Amino acid sequence: MKVEIVNTGSELMLGRVLNTHQQWLCRRLADLGHVVTRQVAVADQGGAIQQAVREALDRAELVITTGGLGPTSDDITRELIAQMLGRKLVQSQEVLAHIEGFFAARGRPRPARTEVETFVPEGALVFLNPTGTAPGLALRVTTRSEEEGGWKMEDGKEPFRPSSTLHPPSSVSSPLPSASPQWLVMLPGPPRELRPMFEAAVVPLLAREFPAEIFVCRTLRSTGIGESRVQELIETSLQPLVTAGLEVGYCARPGAVDVRLTATGGRAAQLVGEGETVVQRILGAQIYGFDDDEMEAVVVRLLTERQQTLALAESCTGGCLAHRLTNVPGASVVFLGGVVSYANDAKEKLLGVRAETLRKHGAVSEAVAREMALGVREKFGADFALAVTGIAGPGGGTPEKPVGTVFLALATAEGVEVERRLNPWERVTFKDVTATQALEQLRRRL
Repeated sequence: MKVEIVNTGSELMLGRVLNTHQQWLCRRLADLGHVVTRQVAVADQGGAIQQAVREALDRAELVITTGGLGPTSDDITRELIAQMLGRKLVQSQEVLAHIEGFFAARGRPRPARTEVETFVPEGALVFLNPTGTAPGLALRVTTRSEEEGGWKMEDGKEPFRPSSTLHPPSSVSSPLPSASPQWLVMLPGPPRELRPMFEAAVVPLLAREFPAEIFVCRTLRSTGIGESRVQELIETSLQPLVTAGLEVGYCARPGAVDVRLTATGGRAAQLVGEGETVVQRILGAQIYGFDDDEMEAVVVRLLTERQQTLALAESCTGGCLAHRLTNVPGASVVFLGGVVSYANDAKEKLLGVRAETLRKHGAVSEAVAREMALGVREKFGADFALAVTGIAGPGGGTPEKPVGTVFLALATAEGVEVERRLNPWERVTFKDVTATQALEQLRRRL
């Protein structure tokens, strides 16, 4: 089955909002055995939305739109789709009751503009919104040849004929020659509304209408090695499995590389399993997790299993390490606390770094990182302590210590290990990569 997504919203085109739908929907659909073949984003403009949906219907059996179902003047997807399919908008008493109940439960009057959300294309399936007011909608559509006039609803209503004001006929692409049934699903834009609705309403619809082919995907997450080197190491050994149907993909991120193994059909699980064995054998301990594992979650899990604790001393990362660790549920069991000692005075007063060490070696040095780690471990009484100090830039570098220089220290009951790295990234990426390297240093020890 071909699946396409049309994301609507001028805020997406202006770069004011991050489009998380493209990742989340693609991932969920792939998990269900339906890999998205194409997706686009368009502004809240009539011609752009209709053209994008029309072209998607030319190619795909399932088209999903996001956004444009709310009560404001720029929410126009519902009306445009109804016009395109020649469908009247009729008021849904079910949606009206839901919206009235939504505001009543919150002790607020219902805004008059929400009235528009109660009108839905005639014959559409309606998905009530568990976390908002705008309903989702699903329409079963049949494509017809261009000579017959374009699209129609399956029940034989009058087909839509292109409007010169919204979409010039000359730019209409040729519909599918067959009369194959299709589904057009419209979902609200806010992720907190879209995701529960997809799970509750769209997943059952897909299971009923589109039995999925077996699809298996496994991601192995590695660190400390570049993308091209990863491929060089594993591609020859994986080639027989690739010939048999295994697909291999690579995704490089700062400080990490994901290896993605996928396959479809009856042998999918076997091919992916054999591929995973090959990659693990070759990359070994450089694999820190699988699928959605994050480095911080792996570290928290390992510490929890060992019933050991961690403290942090951060300078150049400015609390990034602590932030990532506290994003993990259950981190409070193992993470005792941290000190963001950005200034030298803070290093001395809070961590016990000696003024002589700072004068002799500078704040960014192996000696200072060592004393930071020892000081914070003693202060919190932790089993392990991580300390980071470095030059985030863009200024402050020297020939001996260029911008991006960082020292990572790990203190244990046996002593302190210090690593020197060079992370010549802009500041935000520098902090994230440095935090990953520090966590990886502890992961290897664990």
